[in-house]
Amino acid sequence: MDTTQARGYTAKLIDGPLEGKTISTSFLESGDPQPLIEIPAEAGDKRFSYARAGGLEFAGDAGERPTAVEYRYRETLFN
Repeated sequence: MDTTQARGYTAKLIDGPLEGKTISTSFLESGDPQPLIEIPAEAGDKRFSYARAGGLEFAGDAGERPTAVEYRYRETLFN
């Protein structure tokens, strides 16, 4: 694996209960962004599920991988 490639990226949550927030996450072993992410709620026994949307951002020195990816809200999952 090329160590100059970014190991993670910023997930931008564009709607739902966490709209406007960002989190850092890692790429899949294949180098692709995560198709789904689950984010635990700050309080309670629930998680928010987000799916990858179409928006990708690239920085000039990041190579072929995006530095930020948009995610849309899917559902709230309860434990």
